[in-house]
Amino acid sequence: MNVHPPRRPRHHGPAHSSHPAPPVLHLARATPAAFTALGLLPTLVQALGDEGYEHPTPVQAQAIPPGLEGRDLLACAQTGTGKTAAFILPILQRLSGHPGQGRIRSLVLTPTRELASQIAERASAYARHLGLRHTVIFGGVGQQRQEQALRGKLDLVVATPGRLIDLMQQRFVNLSGVEIFVLDEADRMLDMGFLPDVRRIIAALPPVRQTLLFSATMPPAISGLANGILKDPVRISVAPNVTTAETVAQVLYHVPKTQKHALLERLLSGPEITRALVFTRTKRGADRLFVQLERGGFDVAVIHGNKSQNARERALGGFRDGRTRVLIATDIAARGIDVDGISHVVNYDLPDVAESYVHRIGRTGRAGALGAAITFCDGAERSLLADVERFIRHPIPLAPGQVAPSGPIPAAPGKSGGGSRGHGQAQSFRPRGRASRPGRSQRRSSW
Repeated sequence: MNVHPPRRPRHHGPAHSSHPAPPVLHLARATPAAFTALGLLPTLVQALGDEGYEHPTPVQAQAIPPGLEGRDLLACAQTGTGKTAAFILPILQRLSGHPGQGRIRSLVLTPTRELASQIAERASAYARHLGLRHTVIFGGVGQQRQEQALRGKLDLVVATPGRLIDLMQQRFVNLSGVEIFVLDEADRMLDMGFLPDVRRIIAALPPVRQTLLFSATMPPAISGLANGILKDPVRISVAPNVTTAETVAQVLYHVPKTQKHALLERLLSGPEITRALVFTRTKRGADRLFVQLERGGFDVAVIHGNKSQNARERALGGFRDGRTRVLIATDIAARGIDVDGISHVVNYDLPDVAESYVHRIGRTGRAGALGAAITFCDGAERSLLADVERFIRHPIPLAPGQVAPSGPIPAAPGKSGGGSRGHGQAQSFRPRGRASRPGRSQRRSSW
């Protein structure tokens, strides 16, 4: 019953060194010419070298030059393609070229606290030789420190929409001096209902500015927004040739909903799972599973949107430093989690959105390490499984002894309709550090 990746030495470098595999990005000292050729300052190239970056990713190679020229940009790129550096590096270089007037000069808007923190951390790493000042603003924590930071002369603010609107209404934020505006994860903001807040924030920006919009998909609402805020934009579309990493061995269990907890405890009881990230579909389901595992004697924590920011940071900190072996998370809360040494990702519930499966399993098998992704599927989730397998363009291998159910696929929870496809015959799970199908795969990154 144990599922584990091959026993090979793991990489235990710092969290910021988790990046895609060749040919997209190499984990080595930076070659100055690789980024200098894009027009970046030597100080930024030096910072990239300090972080161990060698080659720009495709989205960085396409976005950085027009970004440095001050052009508006519309980029369609999935999480993990290197887009954070694609917009942060041009911002830092442009802001370093002339002094500010004491007002916020650049604003990055992103949907979740974790992503905001992650972007701010990357900005701090890249700007270490520039002397620029930045802060991060999000809800779930007291705003006093954020107020104090906003009283200073800030070059860059990274924020989530809700708290930024609150501070704008209290007159702590003045956006009249913003020169560069970035809207990150625009489609996620649409999914989360942030579009009215985004429009209010945009209305407070000066009409003359550079605007960079990044989104994994371009639904009509986002296209309409882009047409209204961008001026003669450079358009970039970067999609991975394949969707799952070769270093992540995947396996599927067909299991009734009532037996998922027992199966998870059996798997967690084995020594192969050294650090597991477990995904549930709902916050209530995450809390329920947390109580069950804690009663079972497991070192476990939970993170989701109803938790305070302090509670989320404590849970993530314990997971990162090894005090907590199992972290339970929902998809929204897991955005931005970048922790080395996650040996296994467990899809306790299948996601409603097929793309989320890729983001989930990309939390393991990073920075040269091998990982495993375990997926549970009950009868009501077979439609969601079919969506995932269509998205990743291959079936998830069945665990030893598993046989795919036959017959029509029932509608997934909250969906109508169904299908009629099965998942083939049972196959042995022999992870070899890559997915079962051949071909090269793009790794997931957070930088």
